[in-house]
Amino acid sequence: MPLETYDANLAEVFRTAVDAQPDRVFLAERNAGGSWEHLTYAQARRPVDALAQALIDRGLSADRPVMALSGNAVDHALLMLACHTAGVPLAPISVAYSLQSQDHAKLKHIAALLQPGLVYVADTEPFAAALAALDLHNVEVVASRNRANREGVTLFSELLKTAPGPAVDRAVAGIGPNTTAKFLFTSGSTGLPKGVINTHGMLTANQQMIAQVWPFLVEEPLVLVDWLPWNHTFGGNHNFNMILRQAGSLYIDAGKPVPALIGETVRNLAEISPTIYLNVPAGFAALLPHLERDEALAKSFFAKLRLILYAGAALPDDLWQRLEVVAVRTTGERIPMTSSWGTTETSPLATAAHFSLERAGVVGIPVPGVELKLVPSGDKLEIRVRGPNITPGYWRRTDLTQAAFDEEGFYRPGDAVRFANPADPAAGVVFDGRISEDFKLTTGTWVHVGALRVATLGAASPALQDAVVTGENRPFGGLLVWLNAAGCRTIVGAGAPPAPEEIARHPVVREHLRRALAVWNKGRSSSHRIERVIVLDGMPSIDANEITDKGYINQRLVLERRSAEVERLYAETPDAGVIVVGSL
Repeated sequence: MPLETYDANLAEVFRTAVDAQPDRVFLAERNAGGSWEHLTYAQARRPVDALAQALIDRGLSADRPVMALSGNAVDHALLMLACHTAGVPLAPISVAYSLQSQDHAKLKHIAALLQPGLVYVADTEPFAAALAALDLHNVEVVASRNRANREGVTLFSELLKTAPGPAVDRAVAGIGPNTTAKFLFTSGSTGLPKGVINTHGMLTANQQMIAQVWPFLVEEPLVLVDWLPWNHTFGGNHNFNMILRQAGSLYIDAGKPVPALIGETVRNLAEISPTIYLNVPAGFAALLPHLERDEALAKSFFAKLRLILYAGAALPDDLWQRLEVVAVRTTGERIPMTSSWGTTETSPLATAAHFSLERAGVVGIPVPGVELKLVPSGDKLEIRVRGPNITPGYWRRTDLTQAAFDEEGFYRPGDAVRFANPADPAAGVVFDGRISEDFKLTTGTWVHVGALRVATLGAASPALQDAVVTGENRPFGGLLVWLNAAGCRTIVGAGAPPAPEEIARHPVVREHLRRALAVWNKGRSSSHRIERVIVLDGMPSIDANEITDKGYINQRLVLERRSAEVERLYAETPDAGVIVVGSL
């Protein structure tokens, strides 16, 4: 199927939605009292144009872009659309770089690379340390609230008072497919974050691709309840722009798949029924225990649901099966589940499974307009991609840009795939992990990390949130794991301790892990076995690049940072904290 004509820019996509559905809810978020506040498409047009005029008046451009430090919120959305309207690139930055980082090294690196003309924060108080860490000479700071009483701050409400003029329409008319819409910064798995150039044409082409593989989107109003951060391509491009393209409604979920915040997601889904639900595997792992035990939540969640999509990482089969069980129990039928594959550099959609799937793992076939090239790499197939949705490169890093593309112009993400059915390429491909993550045991046997990680997470369900596979140049494979607290409490049953550290030490949890992995090991070769496990305290570190905002674990950097735990796994006589698995 060829790719059909797509919009010139995102400003036109937004304006088309305003004209088509002026009275439909566009954005909704909870206020301080906990009630939903709604903004229709017609109500959004005036502030977007006012903000766009304010950006134009300030002479902002790709060389002096807007940098947004705050997370998903209505003001952030209006600013993003104003940037699209004015033709000024927006760089949404991971909130963790400001609020969780201790040294702000990544934030300072990004600011030095961007040289922004304007920095936005929702509130100067929580971002006071981050702002203090930056060189903001000749940089305007804009805040929705200035509770830190920082001098020289422009209030967001002042920008909204700007009267839009003819310059706004001229700006929209001048935005072409090659105009930069965003700079999105990758997690920096191999160093400091790099700025991926996202053009208007990349992003509008990608939405046309989605529209062609999901034609059902036009059948009813699209409703999303979404937490995925806008500094990532999944939430900020795939989901937000799909709302624009379909003139749908986005309920901004302030929750997150971590113990302290998953309750907010549960509250939101108990009130708002999405028509599509999109999440990463960590999100489904955190949500599932609540769906399984709360019938009212499940009824609300599935009431209007047409499709479930996971992306960002491989989904364990166990989570797929548990979702199906809850869906059938609640609705009497299966809800279609699917997946796709892509990266920040691909807008993100490059492949999609727009056909029925029976299991997790298949990420589909190339979407219209996209070409895949599969290149042998050892015993794997490296995936390379070309199409109108591909980035032109990395901002102010021609060296990285050149290294990212092959001689035919195919982008090289470093991922591997395999055919779901080698005799039928139309059955799609299966994500086969990061090529750089695989390693050999001292026996000379290759360990395919991605597949083993997903399989063992499923085998130990519902105890684990995530895991890192160990064993490079070692005699056997092991795991460093983080627990799923809700799942572990289900295992323990009545009287389960509330504190995560007590859960981690609980003998029932430890025996569950040992026995489940022993069952997994039975009859398997050394490259598929897990012999020892250590349960890690706390959460993966943002500063150390162990994890991204959307929950993707960086295998290599976790192993570097946790080298002491790795040595404990392979000690001749393991200490009491090491779970020795063996076989049944």
